[in-house]
Amino acid sequence: MKISPARTAAFDILFRIETERAYSSVLLPIYEESLSPSDRGLCHEITLGTLRHQLFLDKLIDKLALGKKLDLQIRIALRIAIYQLKYLNKIPDYSAINESVNLVQRARKTSAKGFVNAVLRRYLREPVELCFEDHIEEISLETSHPRWLIERWIKEFGIEQASEFADSNNRMPAVAFRIIGEATENVNELVSRARVSDFVDGCYLVDRYDPDLLELAEKKNIYLQDEASQMTAQAQKIPEGGRFLDVCAAPGGKATLAAKRSGAKAGLIVAGDLHGPRVEYLRDNCRRLAGDVINVVQYNAEETLPFAEQSFDAVLVDAPCSGTGTIRHNPELRYLLTEKDIAELPLKQLSILKNASKCVRSGGVLIYSTCSVEIEEDENVCAEFSLQAPGFECIKPDVNTRFITEKGFARTWPQRDNMDGFFIAAFRRL
Repeated sequence: MKISPARTAAFDILFRIETERAYSSVLLPIYEESLSPSDRGLCHEITLGTLRHQLFLDKLIDKLALGKKLDLQIRIALRIAIYQLKYLNKIPDYSAINESVNLVQRARKTSAKGFVNAVLRRYLREPVELCFEDHIEEISLETSHPRWLIERWIKEFGIEQASEFADSNNRMPAVAFRIIGEATENVNELVSRARVSDFVDGCYLVDRYDPDLLELAEKKNIYLQDEASQMTAQAQKIPEGGRFLDVCAAPGGKATLAAKRSGAKAGLIVAGDLHGPRVEYLRDNCRRLAGDVINVVQYNAEETLPFAEQSFDAVLVDAPCSGTGTIRHNPELRYLLTEKDIAELPLKQLSILKNASKCVRSGGVLIYSTCSVEIEEDENVCAEFSLQAPGFECIKPDVNTRFITEKGFARTWPQRDNMDGFFIAAFRRL
């Protein structure tokens, strides 16, 4: 029984995502570490591609299987195969089919080998026509987003923008990075074939991951960070000799970028988070990316912050959120997220924002950001904060005017800006 390491790893990752609510961004580096460069690329493609098209693939599978109830291992093997047959033109049909049949045997579902082979042969032989109850179901299945998400986006943004946003979540995003420390010869070579961001200083973009880029990232010569995330960090200006606090800082991308941009000018830079493992990772990441200039602290920002009132000139709250603006990087989010999650987040976000605001000095700036496109987590939280914190005025974030909304906030959109969907609000203490 021969199965490529790439497909074996992809199967195991997809199975763990389904059964453990794990995340591809965590599992892929673990499984790909032992793979060859070519297998690493194929594993990455199959895993993320299958996740991006999962609901559509399941619709095809149910039609081909005549509605038969399938064990999870069998369904995952069929998803992997049909994704390759439909979307990866360079993969031979026989390879995609035979290896998925062998994946079923590896999963100890030997009795289903003939069934899986027959379903996949039928897919190649017979065109599959899908029927939809209505246009919303069509958008939901063709873009592989749960119907409830499509319905809420239609309500918030209109059907055209909701459809375009959902579709953009299935496109392979560019890889954004910034340079850490001195540029080496290998870094300069990478930069020479990268595009320079039109909106973010020091941000470079390439079309896809390759072994050289991943090696430089592992060596900490470069740091992989989406363009919108870098923009958020750069929107926070630290005055000379000033104090900066990144309240919800893990994994440290924004805090370390702020530290780099301020250089020796900043008087104090503090970054903190809630859970012990995240704080330890934050501390290690800050040390690797910025040396010893960032002070890392553990606290519960929902309850209180261990700092004197009005002790910072600049405070960033990159709040815990639903992450719906990052679905193109984290495709499984759409399946793991629930309506209850989004309903519960605004109270947490507002509590953190109010606690953080107490630390801002007169004339200082408080930035609130999320990687969510949900109005409840963004504009509504800011509106409630303005009612409960009269000592602050809302000001336009320091970003390109392209991103400024009618209400004076900033938003980025994958389908419009080719970057993750971020929200940024800025407040100045009077």
